[in-house]
Amino acid sequence: MAGSRIRFGTDGVRGEANSTLRPEHALRLGLAAARTLGRRVCIGRDTRLSGGMLSCALAAGLASGGTEVLDLGVLPTPAVAALAPELGMDAAGVVSASHNPYPDNGIKFFSGEGVKLSGEQERELERLAAGEFPERPVGSGVGGVRAVEDAAGMYVEGVLSRLYPDAGGRRILLDCANGAACETAPLAFERLGAHFGLVAAEPDGTNINDGCGSTHIGDLDPSGYDVAFAFDGDADRVLALDERGGVVDGDRIIAILARDLAERGQIGGGIVVTVMSNLGFFKAMERLGIPCEVVPVGDRYVAEAMRRTGAAVGGEQSGHVIVSRYTKTGDGLVTALALLEVMERSGMPLYELAGVMEVYPQTLINVPVGGADAGEVCGSEEVRRAVEEARRRLGDEGRILLRPSGTEPVVRVMVEHLDERVCTEVCEEVAEVVAGVRC
Repeated sequence: MAGSRIRFGTDGVRGEANSTLRPEHALRLGLAAARTLGRRVCIGRDTRLSGGMLSCALAAGLASGGTEVLDLGVLPTPAVAALAPELGMDAAGVVSASHNPYPDNGIKFFSGEGVKLSGEQERELERLAAGEFPERPVGSGVGGVRAVEDAAGMYVEGVLSRLYPDAGGRRILLDCANGAACETAPLAFERLGAHFGLVAAEPDGTNINDGCGSTHIGDLDPSGYDVAFAFDGDADRVLALDERGGVVDGDRIIAILARDLAERGQIGGGIVVTVMSNLGFFKAMERLGIPCEVVPVGDRYVAEAMRRTGAAVGGEQSGHVIVSRYTKTGDGLVTALALLEVMERSGMPLYELAGVMEVYPQTLINVPVGGADAGEVCGSEEVRRAVEEARRRLGDEGRILLRPSGTEPVVRVMVEHLDERVCTEVCEEVAEVVAGVRC
């Protein structure tokens, strides 16, 4: 997003705070939202230094447009979404750049039911934010801005009223990414009676996601704990480490939850994942007889497909998981508690549960395409021939996926195969062909 142009990406409006995402952008988005999303909106933010600046500007725009604003303060993205219907809101706004470094920030919206806006609604906000605004209300028509006391406690109480695993005998490590989970995650596990340790739970505005959280889970040491949970900056994602230090990513978390739900006859319409899920995941679901729908990358597509099919669980390899029985959007705390509940019910350690699927070796190469159209490169005759030859070589024990990036001028070439050597060789060969295409 450059200058005064406001554009929604796959997860809201993103940019460098005070540069490509300025207070005036937030103000204009607030004014646009006041015209389209309703008369009552709650807003929350993560711990970034720029969060207060942008959330105040967003609130000012909403109030200037005549909307009543409830300021929830620092709170996980899924908590803001969950509290919107509980508080009788017409919509909710979140100021966060999720797992991005602290200089970045973003703005995204949810409906009053706690689900992300449709693409059409976001395009309408873009259009309104770019135009002139009509005469604004005065006097009693101006919206008020009111802070909500103990929003974190309200959210945690709501989660635990639906999901309350017996964690009394568990030793749990929580990595809060110096982000929005710093208050809610410890509060939840304290109320569960768990013995837990904390790391990255002292946000200073500049240390969010800095060498910690789900994007740096390999730096976490789970020694002495039964399980470690690492959240991202806005706590809509979580990854886990088992008692042996093995990473349990989103694919494995979904596989564990799906098998448990299937065994209890609660799998509903099956599961939903994206095209980037590991081939080993798909093999496991096929073996277990669990229906699986595959959608493009993006949690919005997962959520939309889950609502359409009645799927019980879905998500992404990154740890953005939706368990439809408990939440309408990805929620790191709910995911962690659901995984803990399976551990308690089964009596199995996480290491054994994670054996539900075998992770196939994967190679991913991002091939720059310069000024060429990434979609045209993918569709070129040379690339099509290279992909067909790759599929022949990989056979039933591997797969290849090409997709143009939605955020940068690159083609992503991803190959998976049981033999790591074959995986790497095939990926490099196809990437070389992609790099040589001139459209």
